[in-house]
Amino acid sequence: MIPFIDLKSQQERIKPQLDAAIARVLEHGKYIMGPEVQELEERLADYVGVKHCIGVSSGTDSLLIAMMALNIGPGDEVITVPYTWISTAEMIALLGAKPVFVDIEEDTWNMDPTKLAAAITDRTKAIMPVGIYGQTANMTAINQIAERHGNIPVIEDAAQSFGATHHGRRSCSLSTIGSTSFFPTKPLGCYGDGGALFTDNDELAQRMRQIRVHGQAEKHHHPILGLNGRLDTIQAAIVLCKLPIFDEEISLRQSAAARYNDQQKNIEGIRLPHIATDNTSVYAQYTITSPKRDLIRDNLKINEIPSVSYYSVPLHLQRAFGNLGYKQGDFPTTEQIATNGLSLPMSPFLTPQEQEVITGKVRCAANEVLA
Repeated sequence: MIPFIDLKSQQERIKPQLDAAIARVLEHGKYIMGPEVQELEERLADYVGVKHCIGVSSGTDSLLIAMMALNIGPGDEVITVPYTWISTAEMIALLGAKPVFVDIEEDTWNMDPTKLAAAITDRTKAIMPVGIYGQTANMTAINQIAERHGNIPVIEDAAQSFGATHHGRRSCSLSTIGSTSFFPTKPLGCYGDGGALFTDNDELAQRMRQIRVHGQAEKHHHPILGLNGRLDTIQAAIVLCKLPIFDEEISLRQSAAARYNDQQKNIEGIRLPHIATDNTSVYAQYTITSPKRDLIRDNLKINEIPSVSYYSVPLHLQRAFGNLGYKQGDFPTTEQIATNGLSLPMSPFLTPQEQEVITGKVRCAANEVLA
């Protein structure tokens, strides 16, 4: 069976390094905030090109900590997109603020900057674009709009786009705060929950470091409220083992995506991923759209090939956000991609032969032949 995301092959490749790194943590016994956490923060800050990296307990918590550092709370609004995992808007609502949605672009499926200004009010306290499927949103345009409206802070949700570039700059260096996830299936993942925050702002960095340890500035002194948002030492050690091969794996993902594009470019009704000019993608997922999405998914399943229809119920139609008053038809591009989108197996270790098999089943279903 072709895996949807091949973590086993990656683990086999670096198993001696993983075993040694975990053994070192077990030996020194500093399981919480051990030296590997600081080492990872330093190396990731250097990789991204920012002054500060703060390791945290998950990508979800990273969003929460970022907004807490900006003092976002009841009565405030945060603008984001309805085509994303629920945590993006969930953390806004948990702070008592209001998620405000804007639609996505028809080609990149990221936040549409042309719709952003109309959503800004005097209650807007942050803008949170999402780097869906592996490429950043148009952060240049979003930052310009934020600046024109009083320097609104921009939080980049880069849970899927870490390692990608926008105009030559890495994801997480593109805004007030960058946020990412080390969930195991991410291009740079650990073996549990984990995440990180990035900023050049010294004051925000200090606040985020305090918030992740219950608001503590020094032992027994808590000038602000926080939470238990620390990154486990073992998870930091695992990410450190993966970091030296990360750029190579990004290149392998891009090669696999190019093969998919070449194989599927002439299949009727299939729309391939579009990478914006001056963007690169890490292809956290390889996602196509088709009006025959369900037929393609069923044919892949018959042949024991996994696929995922991500965000098939967009956030504005989730019951959890029913109080916001959105309805079917409010965000037509989001709804179209949610209805037609299908992610195919993707990893650095996906072979051309496996891709030919996958594409063959996609082609059969697109021609309404289940085989």
